[in-house]
Parts: sequence; structure tokens; C-alpha cells
Amino acid sequence: MKGVILAGGLGTRLYPLTHVTNKHLLPVYDMPMIFYPIKTLVSAGVTEIMIITSGPHVGDFLGVLKNGKEFGVTHLEYAYQEKPDGGIADALALAEDFADGESIAVILGDNTTDAEIKSTVDSFKDGAVIFLKKVKDPQRFGVAVFDANDNSKIVRIDEKPEQPESDYAVTGLYIYDSKVFDYIRKCDPNYIGRNQLEITQVNNFYIEDKKLTWANLDGFWSDAGTFASLNRAGNYWAKKKVGDDEELED
Repeated sequence: MKGVILAGGLGTRLYPLTHVTNKHLLPVYDMPMIFYPIKTLVSAGVTEIMIITSGPHVGDFLGVLKNGKEFGVTHLEYAYQEKPDGGIADALALAEDFADGESIAVILGDNTTDAEIKSTVDSFKDGAVIFLKKVKDPQRFGVAVFDANDNSKIVRIDEKPEQPESDYAVTGLYIYDSKVFDYIRKCDPNYIGRNQLEITQVNNFYIEDKKLTWANLDGFWSDAGTFASLNRAGNYWAKKKVGDDEELED
């Protein structure tokens, strides 16, 4: 299985920090943000990775990541999303040649987690697996709507609903078979009126074909795409690495 990290967009919610560099290179405690999703994939045995990025600071990734060897990456590629506001599925489409018919583990570049996903990666056969996490603010995310008679089944994903039908958010971590690129080609940029290709529509295509399952993301998880979530992620990793009983030095 190959890995894809989606690190595009313009990071407008983190201005003025993102005037300086790409959002995914901002620090989360003691490491650039992009280090966390790389470590998540490598610890799951996924060491061939493509990073898809966009915006004015794309060259910064080369200086920070080089060829990825220090992280255990055996092969590192980059792709450039020409339309930074084209949506997650638009970015993922750029990985089709890299995937070369293999399944892919996909993670958003602003996601930090200490959850173990290796067992799910190792057991994956086909279809799609999405990782869910119970959150306090599900309206910020895609939200899973479960079968009323069987909560192991998802009947649809609602994107940023005003009245969420569950508190299980779709995290930015997915596993897809090669059919994902066929689904992306079917996406409607006006699916929810944002003129983007939505990963939520891709997931709903898998649901319609009864080929989507889900796994609970056990452990800490947070995006780091807002000032509040960037601060929350940094605080968690500081405590995890330094310890609650030790003071962080100035």
C-alpha cells in the first residue's frame, strides 16, 4: 500500500502565519506539522509516499523533508495542485499515476494523531475504510450518519451539517482501493455549492456501492487548521513528550 499526504490549500484560517510558509510546515510543539502524518503512515508500514501541495511556498517542503529518509520513507514524491481551492478529491486525483493500481492510505497534512492504524492497513482488501472520531464540535467536519438498526453501518456522510445526526466526525484519514479515482471523476463540483471536488461525495459513492466500512480512531486526534486546534494539538504533544509533571522550559 502507498501513502498520500494532502498538504495543499492556502491556509487562510491561519493568516498571518501562512504568509511565511505553507500551513503544513508550521510547528506543532517541536516538529513541523507535516512530520506527524508522515510518522502515522510510516509506523503503519506505508513507506512510499506522495505529498500533494499547492500555493506559493511549495519549495519549502524540499528543504524540510529532503528525500524523506530520516523518517523511514523509502520513496518520496511531490505533486502540485494547480487549483489550491479545488478540494480534497481534486488534490487526490493527482496521485493516480503514483498509486499505479495499488490501494492507498490517505491522510490530511494537518492531522496529528497517536492512534495505531497498522492493523487496519494490514487487513485492508478493497473498498474504502474511513476513520471516525467522537468530537464535541461535529458541525466542523464531515459527519457519519449511521443505520438506525445497525450502527456498524454508515448510510451517508453529511458535510459540515448545521444539525449533525451524530457526533462522529470523519477524520482526515482514509484507505481506498484503486476505484477511488473513478469515483473522483464522477464528482460534481457543485455537490454542496463550493465549486470543489468533495471527498465526502467520494465516500458517499462508496457507501452507495456498499463498499465502505469504518474504524474508530483510538487515541488522540486533532486537525491543526485553526488557531484553536493548532494550539490544542501543540499542547497535547508537549505534554505527551515532556510529561505533565515537568515544566516546559522557556
